[in-house]
Amino acid sequence: MQNLTLDWQSAGGAAVALFGAAYAAKRAHRPSAASTAAVLREAGTLLALFALWQLVGHLSVMSADHALDRAAWIHRTELTLGFPDEAAWQQAVLPYPWVVAASNYYYATVHFAAMIALLAWVFLRHREWYGWVRNTVVLTTAACLVIQFIPIAPPRMLAGSGFVDVAAQYGQSVYGGAVGGVVPDQLSAMPSVHVAWCSIVAVTVVKVARGPWRWLVVLHPLITVFVVVVTANHFWADGLVAVALLLVAYLVQYAFSGWRPEQQQSAETPEPERTSVGS
Repeated sequence: MQNLTLDWQSAGGAAVALFGAAYAAKRAHRPSAASTAAVLREAGTLLALFALWQLVGHLSVMSADHALDRAAWIHRTELTLGFPDEAAWQQAVLPYPWVVAASNYYYATVHFAAMIALLAWVFLRHREWYGWVRNTVVLTTAACLVIQFIPIAPPRMLAGSGFVDVAAQYGQSVYGGAVGGVVPDQLSAMPSVHVAWCSIVAVTVVKVARGPWRWLVVLHPLITVFVVVVTANHFWADGLVAVALLLVAYLVQYAFSGWRPEQQQSAETPEPERTSVGS
């Protein structure tokens, strides 16, 4: 199942090209130059982040033995603390092939699609919020990447603990071979970027959109958590650490600039002109 189409070299080269094109567009004296430069610059930033993610995935693979040991320790610790056993959750859905297949597909595709859709929506419809959202994505993903230098296996590799690699079983795995020229790293389970990104999507839509329908976006993180658990791609702990890093990213932004979009909106709203009453 293909959901990655660039290796880190191609993504990095494309990012450099986009940054160059953005600079050239900015120098052009045309009415639409500023908007074009902004679009190219943001696309380059996202590709650069994607390239870094792929590169870290290659660099973090050091020892499969230690990665499995760390995963087993996380599982034991969760059970000791009273967390629900992820293996039991997975066993409960295995008798329903359509649930398993749908979960595999959701895991492989919606992760990227939802984030791209969010960034495009905010950039085109709520530009004043875009910098805040982009910085949140960059800070949170970068923090996840730092931790992912320590290789930790996903639950699906712990067959002895009752986990099943359902994606491989159903022929839907994005791992185990090159996908679009990329060999996805399998030992970067902690923390879960899937959980981090779906949380960003939900928080942003609830914060930026208006109307009661915006609350439906909360289904996305709920479904994502269910999916990453029943496909045995992540432990509960992977998601909890990801959410903690997201909260830190929000606090860092608040410490430096507060909720800047709201401040800008209020600052940009002109005060009504005062009129004097003549006699």
